[in-house]
Amino acid sequence: MIKLKRPLKVKYFVGMLARDEEIMEKAVKILEEKFGEAEFKSDLIPFTHTDYYEKEMGKDLKRKFYSFKPLRSPGELAELKLFTIEVEKKFMEGDKRRVNIDPGYVELSKVVLASTKNYSHRIYLSNGIYAEVTLYFKNGEFHDFHYTYPDYRTKEYKEFFEKIRESLKNSL
Repeated sequence: MIKLKRPLKVKYFVGMLARDEEIMEKAVKILEEKFGEAEFKSDLIPFTHTDYYEKEMGKDLKRKFYSFKPLRSPGELAELKLFTIEVEKKFMEGDKRRVNIDPGYVELSKVVLASTKNYSHRIYLSNGIYAEVTLYFKNGEFHDFHYTYPDYRTKEYKEFFEKIRESLKNSL
């Protein structure tokens, strides 16, 4: 007989990009209604690894991560990505975003990001949303893949995810 196992719960997080930290703080309040109470937040990190968002959002972008306290199913990733898109729309000026919100989750063995863009290393979830394993955990730390975004390769990001992972481990 085949017995399906439910996956372990995960900790969700968002990475936000904006020029204005105040917009990030307003956005996270809305996100807490869906994701639950924020648990950790990173310092503001200058976003200097690409100019991909510059035309739409301007220069001097900063990144900030927020993680959320409740444990949730990894199966909610597509739904939560769609929710973050709606939150981004609340802060738009014309057709330009003022905040970019990328959700993902940390589980004991990896960090997973949601995306609206398909690529060879991404798997389709539903409703136009894809997932990618961005980092994997081995020998007590997170490691990257050849396709991992340059900023996600940094020690600063990995340390933040290790903090979330430790909280998850203690919660499980």
